[in-house]
Amino acid sequence: MKKILGISAFYHDSAAALTIGGKIIAAAQEERFTRIKHTPDFPINAIKYCLEEAGLDIDELDSVVFYDKPLLKFERLLQTYYAFAPKGLLSFLKAIPVWINEKMFLKKLIYNGLKEVGSYNKKNLKLLFPEHHLTHAASAFFPSPFEKSAILTIDGVGEWCTASICIGDKGDLKMLKEMEFPHSVGLLYSAFTYYIGFTVNSGEYKLMGLAPYGDPEAEQTHEYAKLIKSDLIDIKEDGSIWLDQSYFNYATGLRMVKDDKWAKLFGLKRRETEAEIEQKHCNLALAIQMVTEEIVIKMAKEAKRLTGADYLCMAGGVALNCVANGKLLRENIFKDIYIQPAAGDAGGALGAALAVSHMYFDEERIFDPTKDQMRGAYLGPEFSEKEIQSMNRKVKSNFKQYENFDELKEFAAKQLTTGNVVGWFQGKMEFGPRALGNRSILGDARNPEMQKKLNLKIKYREGFRPFAPSVLAEKCYDYFDLKSGSPYMLLVAPVKEDRCKQLPENYNQLPLWERLYFERSDIQSVTHLDFSARIQTVHKDTNPRYWGLISEFEKQTGYGLVVNTSFNVRGEPIVCTPYDAYRCFMSTEMDYLVIDNFVYCKTEQPDWENKEKWTVKFKMD
Repeated sequence: MKKILGISAFYHDSAAALTIGGKIIAAAQEERFTRIKHTPDFPINAIKYCLEEAGLDIDELDSVVFYDKPLLKFERLLQTYYAFAPKGLLSFLKAIPVWINEKMFLKKLIYNGLKEVGSYNKKNLKLLFPEHHLTHAASAFFPSPFEKSAILTIDGVGEWCTASICIGDKGDLKMLKEMEFPHSVGLLYSAFTYYIGFTVNSGEYKLMGLAPYGDPEAEQTHEYAKLIKSDLIDIKEDGSIWLDQSYFNYATGLRMVKDDKWAKLFGLKRRETEAEIEQKHCNLALAIQMVTEEIVIKMAKEAKRLTGADYLCMAGGVALNCVANGKLLRENIFKDIYIQPAAGDAGGALGAALAVSHMYFDEERIFDPTKDQMRGAYLGPEFSEKEIQSMNRKVKSNFKQYENFDELKEFAAKQLTTGNVVGWFQGKMEFGPRALGNRSILGDARNPEMQKKLNLKIKYREGFRPFAPSVLAEKCYDYFDLKSGSPYMLLVAPVKEDRCKQLPENYNQLPLWERLYFERSDIQSVTHLDFSARIQTVHKDTNPRYWGLISEFEKQTGYGLVVNTSFNVRGEPIVCTPYDAYRCFMSTEMDYLVIDNFVYCKTEQPDWENKEKWTVKFKMD
């Protein structure tokens, strides 16, 4: 039973994961502990948590595994600058000293980081470096419920690889085809993220959320898509792409694109951050989303052709594009699709540990065709009653402690039915970018004002941002045209037609905000403008308390779903500790907070009207 620690760090979304005998024991992102979103720092706190969860010291580990090969990445950097020379001199002078002083000596950085976790004998430490896209592929396939499957990984860039097709069979994984830098679907999508005024490596989900506001019938939308495919990229039949580097600047520059060339191509200047969002921005977002979906579907068809597999696993940052995932599922290329919930770089820590377990140490793969091995992604820290009470004393909170969960869920569900917003903090923290019912803010999906309230008064973020429904797994098809499970909120599917309302003929010509607040369905607050929803199916065996709450809500209202958004404000990582939750609760207009069996009413807290006392300023994402 090999004990393996996986690490991702030094780029963004640092994380740690621990496996024993191929079983996933713990996994967490460093940002949750340091409260710095997407932190690249060595994951000291996440490693400490993983080791404490398993009761291990560093010396008891069989291997520590880093999620990519830094020397291969350095090779790519040098070859790229050489190929583009003399362009990129400024970027070269900025990047190379960092690599020479720090990243070339990554082993030393890792050894030093581990020293801050605890003392250990360096001579006994086995340090391994699998390739980046192998770790992505391993993170998706090895925990999946499929004995054999195709594996598709798509992201910005690893060492050289930007997308790959693999075949997974039992405990083995084989790379079949790769696409290489600078041609990258992830970097293409990030370029549009930048151009529409969002932050690269964190704002891509905003771009995806903006796309439904685009007018699918507008000539402008189709013209944008046509320009992308005629001038920026060449899409091959196998889904590989060629990007015209004369329009881009990421290979050797300090920005994603050449703004002047894009402005000339699209007749649209780059939107400044926080500037007003206009219809043309929405149409451009829809255009790149449509092109991305076309590429992903072609890649999946190629994966099917190469492998002949019935099933598909996916990972890499682009696998978090749940709209593309939903379209791919409906193409019926594969019988079913499994997506790693921590599909981005954080999941690379887990994939690194699993790859070494099965492919280096030849450990037998743990496999169950009825469920995956991620345990609902509830792999982070949980807190005892003693720790919650300690927090209560520290903040001098007023609370009611329930002995009976049936009474607690009845009370919490009742608050949701009356339009209140409830912070719901239970058990183990989720691994990955989605809150899945243990670090969530909840509302009533039927309430047409709920989206506006959550965005502007709770999350303090852009009003267009959509929210997801958490629906009882067994009732999903009552609301959505989705016949498979979506436990990790990674599939978008249409709202059932009989729940949708008739729209006026000029609907797509209405101003953006008028369309947003026009009533589209009887579950308005989770229905996107294109009548779709990003769905989380809640399963009784995975999260019985969350399932119990939604069941109680259904008992009181007849609706077996709630609005679920992550427990944080804009720019803040999802809350980790009871104190994080209470502070966030007090700094927003949330009405109630539930931490395990403790319930806090906002108006009963000391000095509850003084939000500023609890507000922390986070860097806007």
